[in-house]
Amino acid sequence: MDQYEWLRLDAQLCFRLYAASRSITRCYQPLLAELDVTYPQYLVLMVLWEHGTSTVKGIGQRLMLDSGTLTPLLKRMEQTGLISRKRSAADEREVQIALTDAGLALRERAVAVPPALFDQMGMPLEDLKQLRTLLDQLIENTREKS
Repeated sequence: MDQYEWLRLDAQLCFRLYAASRSITRCYQPLLAELDVTYPQYLVLMVLWEHGTSTVKGIGQRLMLDSGTLTPLLKRMEQTGLISRKRSAADEREVQIALTDAGLALRERAVAVPPALFDQMGMPLEDLKQLRTLLDQLIENTREKS
């Protein structure tokens, strides 16, 4: 193998992950437009639908986002009436995030998103589950290194 072979775009795993991520996010756009949320907002909603309430730090850890990225996103979600933000009485540095009735009600409409997305992917569900497992392993392995 030539010394420059690994510098070819076709040899790059990172490029395939980047392109796949962009492609899937584009598939989400019309589905999420019906809910009037962005993809990052959808991720926050999924965390809250799963856990009820959370802190900004907890959401950030779950989504692997820093508070500088998350705070403006949460402020916009509060302005649109999907969440409420409240400082903890025990520790004023901690902000509790909770779903509003509107945010909770959106969950009923959002259940249509995953099946519609799977249809667009055109792959058997078992292949997608296997891919998810491999990506989880890759994320865990590389997170330990950074």
